[in-house]
Amino acid sequence: MLQLISQSIEPADDSLKVVRLVVERLKLAKRLWRGMAEDGSEFGFELAYPLKPGATFWQNETTRYVIEQKSESVLAISLAVAPSAAAGIGWAVGNLHMELQAEADRLLAADDPAVRQLLGRIQIPFTATTAVFRPGRFVRGETKTKTSAHELGPSHQH
Repeated sequence: MLQLISQSIEPADDSLKVVRLVVERLKLAKRLWRGMAEDGSEFGFELAYPLKPGATFWQNETTRYVIEQKSESVLAISLAVAPSAAAGIGWAVGNLHMELQAEADRLLAADDPAVRQLLGRIQIPFTATTAVFRPGRFVRGETKTKTSAHELGPSHQH
């Protein structure tokens, strides 16, 4: 039976068994969509605001259902190579109307031919990899264990 979801559950019961619903980033950004959890349960989403990865959207007596964003192809730009150039790299990628995610030690951009060409032209080394890409998410701090994140949010879209 299809369960209709309108928002995440706050607070969720962390003691329950977790079942994931894995979804691609572009679908997760939508407010109207359907998905199937790992156990075969079907859900319809009619949301006022898109859900974030890690959100519990349904729970019963034994199980809670959690959104997990699927990894995708990204380009990683080490900040050890050019930490002072991060603003310039951000401007250049943004000028293509593409988005970035900033982590403590690297920038991530969608693996797109235009971004590859730009980075090659401005001689910024990058590595193709896979990761959960959350554009507009900016982590602050020196280490991965002591960081906070700031998100520009859904109003900041290109």
